[in-house]
Amino acid sequence: MEADEGSELYLLSRFAPSSSSAQLILNRAMDHHHHHHQDLSSELDPTLLMSTTSTTSSSSPPDSASPSFSSSPDASPPHYTFSVTNLSCPAPPRRSTTTALLPPFLSYFFSSSSSSAAGAGDDGLLLKSVSFTASSSNILAVVGPSGAGKSTLLRILSGRGTGSEISNPGTSVSLNGHAITSRSKLRRLCGFVTQDDNLLPLLTVRETILFAARFRLRSSAAATARERRLERVDALIHELGLSEVADSYVGGGGGGGARGVSGGERKRVSIAVDMVHDPPVLLLDEPTSGLDSRSAMDVLALLHGVSRARRQVVVLSIHQPSYRMLAGYISSLLLLSHGAVAHSGTLKSLEDALVRLGHKIPIQLNPLELAMEVTDQLKEQQHNHHHHAHADNNDEEEDDHDEMSLIVNNNNDDDEVPDEQGYCSRWTEVSALTVRCWRTMYRTRELFAARAAQAVVGGLGLGSVYFRLSPDNPDGVALRLGLFAFTLSFLLSSTVEALPILLHERRVLMREASRRAYRLSSYVVANAAVFAPCLLAVSLLFSAPLYWMAGLRAAAGCFGFFVLAVWLIVLMASSLVLFLSAVSPDFVLGNALICVCLGVFFLFSGYFIPKGSIPKYWAFMYYVSMYRYPLDLLLINEYGGSARGNCVAWVGGHGGGGNNSAGAMAGGVCLRTGADVLRDRGIDEGMKWVNVGVMLGFFLLYRVMCWAVLVRRASKTTL
Repeated sequence: MEADEGSELYLLSRFAPSSSSAQLILNRAMDHHHHHHQDLSSELDPTLLMSTTSTTSSSSPPDSASPSFSSSPDASPPHYTFSVTNLSCPAPPRRSTTTALLPPFLSYFFSSSSSSAAGAGDDGLLLKSVSFTASSSNILAVVGPSGAGKSTLLRILSGRGTGSEISNPGTSVSLNGHAITSRSKLRRLCGFVTQDDNLLPLLTVRETILFAARFRLRSSAAATARERRLERVDALIHELGLSEVADSYVGGGGGGGARGVSGGERKRVSIAVDMVHDPPVLLLDEPTSGLDSRSAMDVLALLHGVSRARRQVVVLSIHQPSYRMLAGYISSLLLLSHGAVAHSGTLKSLEDALVRLGHKIPIQLNPLELAMEVTDQLKEQQHNHHHHAHADNNDEEEDDHDEMSLIVNNNNDDDEVPDEQGYCSRWTEVSALTVRCWRTMYRTRELFAARAAQAVVGGLGLGSVYFRLSPDNPDGVALRLGLFAFTLSFLLSSTVEALPILLHERRVLMREASRRAYRLSSYVVANAAVFAPCLLAVSLLFSAPLYWMAGLRAAAGCFGFFVLAVWLIVLMASSLVLFLSAVSPDFVLGNALICVCLGVFFLFSGYFIPKGSIPKYWAFMYYVSMYRYPLDLLLINEYGGSARGNCVAWVGGHGGGGNNSAGAMAGGVCLRTGADVLRDRGIDEGMKWVNVGVMLGFFLLYRVMCWAVLVRRASKTTL
């Protein structure tokens, strides 16, 4: 690096505006950094916060404009050296998203016939003996054509691989000489910003970062935790230039119609979310993708300034950086081609390598563009250079062995780097997720208003169609049964509109769960805690007009039980949609699954086909149908209890109010009572509260199944 300082300063002088903007970012970061760095550093392994050798600190190129960190030990962040040696990755069998969650005996029939993933070479490897070293205060850019292995490399280093890649013999990943041998340690020490900004659109910028801090900054002193989080969030907002949009919605799709912040600002929010716990290493997968040139330069300037202020190791992938980006902000390059290293070094060393190969670089051409055209030649030159360097290092290995052994032996306790990052308390997780879920739902005004309007209009519409079902009507039983059946169909199908929002939220969940921000079971509990009272309100809005307009059993207790039954119906439906949103890869398949499930459940509810007429091989569907139990409940509520003796069909006279004594006084003969209606349909009135328990069981079962699927997805996610 020192050999290239002269050329680097020359290149920087050509782009003074960009460099000055980076210095403004650096000064802004330093204003707030020294106030909270000591508390944040204590959350990481103390041994990793130590600078191991003097060469580590000298790896950062000198910058006369950079502030001095040596004046105060407390204000000086530690230096880090992140090293990777001989990292290889085999290509996994290609498998579609749809079949990823199927049992093995089903996925065998539906999986692709291709044996390996796209991008693998003839040897079946996505990465081939990749080695590099990155140090604090510098940005290492992983570059290369599409399919070169850039995202795969970052995914493995962020702990989102299988774990076998870093445990192979001859492969090592280390931070300050301390070997990292598990995925959990990588996730602990490396922040990872994905290419897509998976954020909740209806939270503000400040709320998004604050919730991330609440989950990931943990303190034993509860009294100071909130103050510490607020200071950290305010510092990040200031450092990343988000002060003007701190109270604006993030936006970016996914619900609510919120316009949100710009693409560049949204990317900075994503960076802040994964920097909030101050990891030693920050990995970014194409942070400039989808941004205009100005926004892309701003993002790199921010990363450049923050990396120097916090002495973080920054490794990012970038598809085609401009010359200004390379010269102004990127310290070194790792050029990949078909998973192998074609060049590792500074931009100046890349130019020298091209010259040695006999290529003349036109003044108007970016050297990296030319390098991508001759990657095969560069790989051969890199291989020869590595072979000679390895031979020279063998002579010095004995001298260096004692020093490196000292570093490793000082850090050989597995407890120095925790295997897993501890969670917050269950109460903290559930309460924070409940508040966040409530804010998101409350701000999705279109969905909330649509559900309320749907309930009111549906109740009024059905009430007007079945207006005043008089006991004198000989078809009263059939009409009531039709009303209850349609009510079930209406309520169970009215929750589908939440599917696209849940699918978008799932991506946020996967990103946060992969970082061990909270337990997924806490999310399932918080989601139920928010939706249950809201669905109760919807049930009241639907039941009140329908019950009294249709002339159902006139008793306050019966009306209350009708509301309870409707509430349980929509709770079951919401749990089913939540479960299918966890299973489905997209909206199209999710919507199809919901339609199929509801159709099958309705068919075997006992309304179309009586229980005794269902074929034996389909008899089990009668017991798993979500329609059967609420339909029985509504009939028991209408014809059970004190209404068991009420006459519902008679001969001669008139109904006289629908009871036996009045019918007899009017000269009629009762042919059928409420008890007969229940008996004819095979309904046991004593099963009333058992059916309530079964409906609650369905509500819980689908949520437990949702949790199980989300856990499986989170274990395999690359977000």
